[in-house]
Parts: sequence; structure tokens; C-alpha cells
Amino acid sequence: MRKLHAETALLPEGWKSDVEVTVGADGRIESVTHGVVRDPGAESVAILIPALANVHSHAFQRALAGLTERRGPGQDDFWSWREVMFVFLQRLGPEEIEAVAAMLYVELMESGFASVAEFHYVHNAPDGSRYANLAETGERITAAAHAVGIGLTHLPVYYAQGDFGGARPGDGQRRFLNDPDSFARILDSMPKYLTRADDHLGIAPHSLRAVTTSDLHAVLANDPGGPIHIHIAEQTKEVDACLAWSGQRPVEWLLDHVEVDARWCHIHATHMTQDEAVRLARTGSVAGLCPTTEADLGDGIFQFAAFTQAGGALGIGTDSHIGTDAAQELRLMEWAQRLTRRTRNIAAPPNGSTGRTLYDATLAGGAQALGRDSGAIASGHWADLIALDRDHPTVYGKTGDDILDSWIFPGDRSCVLQVWSAGRLCVSGGRHVSRDGVAERYRSVMARLLA
Repeated sequence: MRKLHAETALLPEGWKSDVEVTVGADGRIESVTHGVVRDPGAESVAILIPALANVHSHAFQRALAGLTERRGPGQDDFWSWREVMFVFLQRLGPEEIEAVAAMLYVELMESGFASVAEFHYVHNAPDGSRYANLAETGERITAAAHAVGIGLTHLPVYYAQGDFGGARPGDGQRRFLNDPDSFARILDSMPKYLTRADDHLGIAPHSLRAVTTSDLHAVLANDPGGPIHIHIAEQTKEVDACLAWSGQRPVEWLLDHVEVDARWCHIHATHMTQDEAVRLARTGSVAGLCPTTEADLGDGIFQFAAFTQAGGALGIGTDSHIGTDAAQELRLMEWAQRLTRRTRNIAAPPNGSTGRTLYDATLAGGAQALGRDSGAIASGHWADLIALDRDHPTVYGKTGDDILDSWIFPGDRSCVLQVWSAGRLCVSGGRHVSRDGVAERYRSVMARLLA
């Protein structure tokens, strides 16, 4: 059992002073009280807030960051970036995937994420052949998450086609491919690796581009009962191709052909009409935005106003990991809207805090998207917690919602002092407790990859 005493903490009912949080041996919060004198046995922190969940990660792509910033012979966009990614992916074996994932998860935790949804589609060997253990790379992702302590929702991805209508996949996609039978075997294998109480298993049809209608229904019929994530409407070319194939836009088609509920998380959902945004919001599912990746790839701007005004749930992720800072993702979510609409403080209600509004929304949406009992400092929830540095120049002297506004807008990961995931203290003094060993292994792998 662990006790924490915070000078100030963000509870479901708002900011409170002199808060004591008791965490059980199982990693769940047992009790929360405020206005109490510090117990001599309690660990003292200044500012305590719930930790965020990262709703979308392709861990291996962290190794690619910085290697796609040279212009090709023509116009660069998502599709040209994807071709570079396909080439780089051929260098990665299971050992490299595990080392890169561990380094990424260290970075995510140091920025304030306590859990991650790994949208994992690299199932096969570089030549497209099956590993003897079909879940080999999924096992490596799980090992990386367990080694660094981050909470994991593992999402094996079903990917079988090259484009809408069952088009033949290209060579660059051969590492991703499965059929319903092999995919079911991967799902059946994963529980023996997901051994922590706060591990979760879901599924992820990659996109309507990569899954035929019949396969989509077959995959959903084998649903293990966890979260369901899908890429959708990220690119205008994708929308045009879906219209040519079906006569409908991607979000429109999905809502008309599949029973979408609160377990779903729609990654990007960038190119929706206002009507689609309202319809999607009313399903109770989550829109998973990845602002730094969407900016890096030139995806476009999300229909924020229509979706949120209809009560839509939001989550944030780091996707390709061109950025790995939680505050940066939240900041860019708001700033993209400001640049489009040429006004300020768009997320906030009248007289409200923008940072607090975004934080509350993505805490709730992230926990929902991961199927994780988190997102609040409350009894029964996992102890996913952040202690911010009250002496950091950006945070110093701030109180209440000004703390969040200061961390999210002018601040960054350097404001984060400690992070717990399900009661596991993983970040102390702003540094992950396993950083040195993880970084050494990562550097060794990168030296081989870039040789």
C-alpha cells in the first residue's frame, strides 16, 4: 500500500487542497480525502493530477522520425510518406520492434501518459512469411510495455487488402497481412502475454481501405469484447476512393453498415461533413486525434466544433511519434482550430479554461478508448497519476486551472516530475526509472538500422 499527500490535486469535483490518496497493492486507488494533515508515512507531492491515456500508437514508427523530411521528386504527402515507411519497415525484426517500443514508451511516460493503445499491424516477417509464433511481434510489444511499466491496451490489427473493394495489396504491405483464421489465432494467443491486471485486449480493423465488408464482419464476429479501433477518413484521397467504391464517404458508410457503440475509437476522422460529425458523436464512441502526426502528414483539420457541440468524446494519441509530448498534442489540437477559425480559446466554454476543458475531455475519452478504469483520482480507478513540478518556471505560482493552462500551452514534458501507472512509479524526478538501460539498447538497435 502507498499513500500520497498532495498540496493540491485535481479531483472529479475540482481542485482540492491537502489531498491524501491511498493506493492498494493491486494498483487501484482505495480512498481519496482532502483537507487532511499529512500522514508522516505519506509521500509528499505538490501538484497531483490524473494521467492521460494515449489512444493511438504505431510504436515502430518512432525509429522513422526525422528520416522523412527530405522532399521527393514530386509533391510529398501522406502517400509518399507511406512508401518511405514501407521501405524502412523492412529493416525491423522482432528484437528491433521491442527495443524501439520500449524507448517510445519511456518517452511517453516522461511526458505524462500512463497508458497506451498499441495499434499493432506488423505481424509478419520482412518477406511476408509468418513467424512460427503468429503473435511474435505482439509478444514483443507486450514485453516492452511490461518492462517500462506503461499500461497497455493491445490492438492486433486486421489488414488484408490494398485498397477499397478488395484490391490486391502491394509488396510494402506484406508484413501486415492476415486472413480471418490467422487473425483469430493471433487473438487467441495474446492473453498468455497480457498477464498484468491492467492489460487489455481489443481489435482494430485497420481501415475500410484494408478490410473488405465480409472480412470486417468476420473480424467483428470474433471480437474478444474489448475496445475496437479503426483508422477512418484521414485523407481526402481516401474519402474520394470510398465514394468511388461505395457511393458513400467513409464515416457515413461505417455508420450505415456497422453497429458502432461506445467501445469504438475512430482514429483521425479528419474529413467528415458536419452531419457525419454529429452522427458519429451521437454513437457515444471516441474520436482519436493525433495532432502532431496529422500536422506532419498534412492530413487536415478535424471538425472540432460540430463534433464536440454534439457531445462527442475525444482522445489524443501520438500515432507516428513525430511528437511524443502529451502537452504538445493538446496544444496543437486547440491551435489547429485557432488557425482555421482565427479566434482563440475555442475548446473552452464562456469564462472557462481551455486547458482544463481539453484535459477533462481527453482524460475521459482516453480511458474509454482503452477500456481502462482511469481518468480520475477516485476510489476504484487505477492509480494513473502525474505529479507536476511546482518549481518549474512555467508552473511556479499558478493555482487551479491555471496550472493546466500553463503546462499545456507554454509548457512541455519538463513540467512532469513523477508518473505512476496502476500504482507503479515509473517516472521520478522527470526521468523514467529504466531510461538508461532502455536507451542503451535503443541506440544499439538504431546503429544497426542506420548503418
